[in-house]
Amino acid sequence: MKSAPASPLLYLLVTVLFAEAALLAGATVFLVVELLIDRPESYASAIALTVLTGAAAAWVTSLALGALRRRSWVRGPALVWQVLQLAVAIGSFQGADARFDIGWALLVPALLGAGLLFTKPVIAATARASLEPGALGEGADPEADSEADGPTPLR
Repeated sequence: MKSAPASPLLYLLVTVLFAEAALLAGATVFLVVELLIDRPESYASAIALTVLTGAAAAWVTSLALGALRRRSWVRGPALVWQVLQLAVAIGSFQGADARFDIGWALLVPALLGAGLLFTKPVIAATARASLEPGALGEGADPEADSEADGPTPLR
């Protein structure tokens, strides 16, 4: 079974996710350099922030790769990431140390990414083929087909 060509909206989502991952990787490198050349008030907090930023970079990279490979599992975690980024963006607009530049830089891609996740072409591109009626064909093994994209749902 040949898959249809991917929608430009899917490629836009992949681009947004890779851009977010690249910026997180850059932030991780910055935090490592800062940890080496500057003395933080709390080493534990500085190391924890660096590790969490690196983990987020790896997570968003895996989301981008999953979206590029049209995996169905990518939509939920990608939406969670966009909501978390949206929360940080809103926080950046508030308080005495408000940073509108950072707020907008986080808000725009978060809204774009979340919006793209709900478009029909992206949903169709990342839908599980094994759940469509007649997608398996005669005599096909549903267990073998579903292992490629994750665990079999309970029936």
